[in-house]
Amino acid sequence: MTQVRIHIDGQALDVPAGISVAAAIAQAQRPFRRSVSGQARAPFCGMGVCFECRVQIDGVAQQRACMLPVREGMQVVTDG
Repeated sequence: MTQVRIHIDGQALDVPAGISVAAAIAQAQRPFRRSVSGQARAPFCGMGVCFECRVQIDGVAQQRACMLPVREGMQVVTDG
């Protein structure tokens, strides 16, 4: 399977091409973001409805990680 290299919170990670950004973050065992009370949050619906998987991708905030496939060189910043 073809791999692509992305960066999650500055950490390089090789992941299978074609998986979602959410799957890559989960594979890296990173939280997506934290609630106002400090609890780690993660995707709930997996289809872009709940907005629990919001991250910054290549400088663009509020991207739904479950809806976007990884691509070579992608820079992902979580709020975790």
